[in-house]
Amino acid sequence: MGAPAQPSPEGATLRQITLDAHRALNGPYTLAGALVGALVTEAAPESVAAHDIEIRAAAPALRHRVPARRTTLADRVPQEERILVPAPLRTLRLANGLAEFVRDQLAVTGPLALRALNIGQADPTDLELLAVLERRVPALTVVCEESGPPHPPPSYAPGAELDRFRNEGFHHAMAEAGAALLPTLPEDGEPWWTLLHRTTTALAALEREDEARDLLDHARRVGTDPKHLATAAYATAMLLVRHHDPGRRDPEEAGVWIDRAVALTSRLPDRTERAFHLSFDLNGKALVEVRRGRPEEAMRLVRAAIELAERDLADGRHPVHKLVLRANRAQLTAMRGDPEGALADLDAVIAADPGYPDHYLDRGNLLHRLGRPLQAVADYETAMRVGPPFPEPYYNRSEVRYAQGDLAGALADLDYAIELDPGFADAYVNRAGLLVALDELDRARADAERDPGNPFLLTVLGQIETAQGNLVAARKAYDSALEQAPALAVAWAGRGALAFEEGDVQASVSDLTRAIELADGAEVRFNRAYALRALGLTAQARTDLLRAAELAPDDEDVRQALADLP
Repeated sequence: MGAPAQPSPEGATLRQITLDAHRALNGPYTLAGALVGALVTEAAPESVAAHDIEIRAAAPALRHRVPARRTTLADRVPQEERILVPAPLRTLRLANGLAEFVRDQLAVTGPLALRALNIGQADPTDLELLAVLERRVPALTVVCEESGPPHPPPSYAPGAELDRFRNEGFHHAMAEAGAALLPTLPEDGEPWWTLLHRTTTALAALEREDEARDLLDHARRVGTDPKHLATAAYATAMLLVRHHDPGRRDPEEAGVWIDRAVALTSRLPDRTERAFHLSFDLNGKALVEVRRGRPEEAMRLVRAAIELAERDLADGRHPVHKLVLRANRAQLTAMRGDPEGALADLDAVIAADPGYPDHYLDRGNLLHRLGRPLQAVADYETAMRVGPPFPEPYYNRSEVRYAQGDLAGALADLDYAIELDPGFADAYVNRAGLLVALDELDRARADAERDPGNPFLLTVLGQIETAQGNLVAARKAYDSALEQAPALAVAWAGRGALAFEEGDVQASVSDLTRAIELADGAEVRFNRAYALRALGLTAQARTDLLRAAELAPDDEDVRQALADLP
């Protein structure tokens, strides 16, 4: 976690800087690059090194002054082998890292007033960064102006600039460049297909799937190259299984398209080219099968893809692709209930690419499931170090800390996760519940009431209302949660405990029984035992307490309750 900002040096005067944010100047992060450039010269080397990824992404002109300290395997392979496209939240990670660099620098040099011109023509990366800066850097005052010096519209050309857009996940710029350049290139040529694939990928990341589909349909009408037609079929299948609107996902139609891709790549004449594209498509078909509810078939496909890649992609070709296949096999192995088996693949993936943070997150989650909290935390903390800041490792570490009784540490992690991403709904759920446990009910209520449609937050609201003696409001909250999520065990458990307080012991047993059917646990068993004993059902109460003792052998309340039974 970044160190908290220190007060500005005593007596420091407010500096001012005016920067032009028009994206026609330098594309994505035009404003960020200029701001960082103004600060890097006076920054401590260790601060620059700590944010090498973010600075190099935002300010390519500074790369000669900022060595790449944290790298991944993708940084060392040829451009055509960089198959991983950054997720849309990649730029939020970069923005948070840049904000922490600016915050820490201003803590040394004093406050700064930034006047940003041409905000109406800024790239979305700069707009996102400005929002993060205003939220997280109190020593920075920002004044945005829509207009500024005039500039011609942005111009684009194939080459390194487009590679940067694609590699860094600058999806808005990639989509804009594609719209400008595609009509200027001969259709069905190699440069046209490369740009079309990049453009449709960017549009999908921006939740503009209809535009991506229109481009893919057009490409099919004019295209003749089986390799590119297969990639278009694959991309169409992915649109259908990954659509941002769950109601528009269609794994069955996706299956038709992915089968077409497999049929085309199976017939490619070149052995190496066939191995890469076919194994890629088999991996995509595995995702379709997962969405169809066929994990065993998905596993068969991934294994076939791995065998094909390892046999026919020799001489170190496509190492990133091979690691993706192994990471996917690990996910499927874990899905089948074998986390130990999944670890072997993730261990190999991390050994081959120790700079990729997301793999540590996945392995940490497996280790947590296996009851190895110290190893899980070590992986989460490595994920924090090797890449720009993102909330998931802090959120996951908070769960381990909570389980270990470190409530203050868990709360600090959740606070920071939400600071990094105020839209991280699960972190609010956990923080609200933790604040209830800490008896900070006003803060808990603020979190619980932020989304009235979230059944988990409604459940926490029920706990708060119960703790404050508002039993009618508590029941309303639990009822609303269960209307939206009838299989939410924690809501059944909470309403069952509430029913006992209301004096309806039979209803309490009924709700707690439903909770146990959905998710057995020591606390809900303990509560049902208490209700069963109140009904005179001592033998059944004893059964529940014995089960609670199995689930939580160190729980003193359970041991005492067993001792108190007649």
